[in-house]
Amino acid sequence: MSKGEQKLADVTGKFTQVVREGRKLSDTNWSNGRLVLSNKRLVIVSNSGKETIPLSKIQSIRGRYDVNQTVAKVSDYISINYGPNVYLISMDAVNEFELQIQKAILDGEIVLVKHPAVKGGVVQDSSWRKARVKINEGVANFAIESGEFVQIEVDDVGTVEGDERTVRSQERPVIEAEHTEDGSSVQTYLSGSSQNCAMLKSVLDRGAEKNASQIDLSGKEEEVLMAIYSGVSPFEVPEFLDIDTDEVEEIYERLIELQVLEEVRVRREVALKPRGRNIASEAMNNK
Repeated sequence: MSKGEQKLADVTGKFTQVVREGRKLSDTNWSNGRLVLSNKRLVIVSNSGKETIPLSKIQSIRGRYDVNQTVAKVSDYISINYGPNVYLISMDAVNEFELQIQKAILDGEIVLVKHPAVKGGVVQDSSWRKARVKINEGVANFAIESGEFVQIEVDDVGTVEGDERTVRSQERPVIEAEHTEDGSSVQTYLSGSSQNCAMLKSVLDRGAEKNASQIDLSGKEEEVLMAIYSGVSPFEVPEFLDIDTDEVEEIYERLIELQVLEEVRVRREVALKPRGRNIASEAMNNK
């Protein structure tokens, strides 16, 4: 290894290349071999040779990329996108390996953070500030230059959007992540290099995909969610919506089962989960 290079992981797994120089390969098959990760590169070694992928060339890490039945039969893998090429990697602890790659690329990087950019649906007068990134399992941490510390729990992320915005007089990629802070829905904006934004999005997307709002709810159920999202106490919802208390209790039970609400206390105090915040926000936007 070169000077300053440190080995981070040396594991066995299987892999296959599904895009080569921009051309999709449909007849690809899995190969067994060794994967060596350092703080500078990922090396894929098989009987037919080795492929070296500099970490600086990795554009994103994504989920499934089923090009044929052979690939689709494998339940858990990640896709490494670099330049005009895509490799799929699978192993027993593929999520942990993905985290190691994310940490190798992101830890110590400087990005711009706007927090909170939006709170309770209201745009805040926050400025862009420099922050140092630290990725841990299930958490993205940002140490702001002012000494403030922003933490985004992946499982708490409701939505993640990518956009181009004017940041400090330049057009830059921006990630908009919705999550909670002190019980309130907030949006944190993140900006940096194209690679850093793509990698941060891949970290936060895990929560957003898990908390997607694809659930069919009745009109009354949506009204209950919108009321709580707007700040109405769960105890005041029956009077606020003029709905019988027993009916509201039944709605709470169903929404808890759907993991839209979580029970805070047995006296039926509830709080919106990320999926519930998504549904309430979408319902309010459609009114």
